[in-house]
Amino acid sequence: MDITFCTLATTEIVLVSRFATTSPIRAIPSAGSKGRLMFLDFFGLREQPFGVTPDPRYLYLSPGHREALASLYYGIESNRGFLSLVAKPGMGKTTLLFHLLAKFEHSARTAFLFQTQCTSREFMRFLLAELGIESDPQDFVRMHDQFNRCLVQEARAGRRFIVVIDEAQNLDSSVLETVRLLSDFETPQAKLLQIILVGQPGLADKLASPALTQLRQRITSVSGLSALRPEETERFIQHRLQVAGYKGASLFTPDAVALIAQVSEGIPRQINNYCFHALSIACAMRKKIVDAGMVREAANDLDIHRFISDVGGPRIGRSSPGASRDEFRQIEEAALEGREFSSAVLASGNGGQDYLSPSEAIEHMRDVARLLHNWRKGMGQPA
Repeated sequence: MDITFCTLATTEIVLVSRFATTSPIRAIPSAGSKGRLMFLDFFGLREQPFGVTPDPRYLYLSPGHREALASLYYGIESNRGFLSLVAKPGMGKTTLLFHLLAKFEHSARTAFLFQTQCTSREFMRFLLAELGIESDPQDFVRMHDQFNRCLVQEARAGRRFIVVIDEAQNLDSSVLETVRLLSDFETPQAKLLQIILVGQPGLADKLASPALTQLRQRITSVSGLSALRPEETERFIQHRLQVAGYKGASLFTPDAVALIAQVSEGIPRQINNYCFHALSIACAMRKKIVDAGMVREAANDLDIHRFISDVGGPRIGRSSPGASRDEFRQIEEAALEGREFSSAVLASGNGGQDYLSPSEAIEHMRDVARLLHNWRKGMGQPA
């Protein structure tokens, strides 16, 4: 395996490798401040337009996102109690919710919970901690009482109380029942608490179970988010570039945008990933415009199946004697040191078949994950 490092600047490196394919793998600009500044200056950007944090400034309101936002906003304004937002991973749920809560920044007290793999007692402790209330985690009744007093205090001040529970599909049914009981805190005139259950499609399946009938009946609005259409993908990209300070002609050719729309399947998180890596490739090549070829390289670089194949990963079969741990070590050392290694190493221990038993497959995947971690670390990127 031939590896060439081409230094373009103090903190920007290109890695070209020869595995079974001819496509180069380029490292993105490093996370250091000089690398970031060089990347941003090269494209005339004020900040990174395709980051992974849920920054509400970058929210692109497609028709579907706009409808979901309006539904949630109206539900809160109308004191409907329980609301729900269900969508696949990467659709922008969290970003949308941050945008929503910003609208109530001065008129409501809010809590945003992410820790959903918990017991009812832990849930109450997390909720009070989010509100800045010290509690005794052993006294469940007292925690409820503390929360109730907090609700009453906010109501007397004329403020709403909004609790957002993200990744709610992970909540046990018993914890969801605890959440339902929280909504019992109300006055004859209005509900004191607005709860938004947010999660992946598994949340809808869970809420449909007979055991949660009472909770399901209290949910007054269910919103969803759909994938972006190709024309929306183009507007999504342009919107993020504009927010990041870009003012020139389009950085992506029409063919590049069309390919991003195709490989991302219209999922905002994936669009960000492909755009970020394609821009990094363009920067490394000193090209001001991203074409379809760069997007194709970015797609290859993000293809985990290709990565496994490139490092010599054997296939997983139903039956085989398996390869030894020493042979895996040879593969790992060759990959880390940049040496050639032959698939014969794999075949030597299993009669010429490159299959793994389930337990060996698990070990091999751990090796692959560690290789990926070391590769990213060596490139100065977060693992």
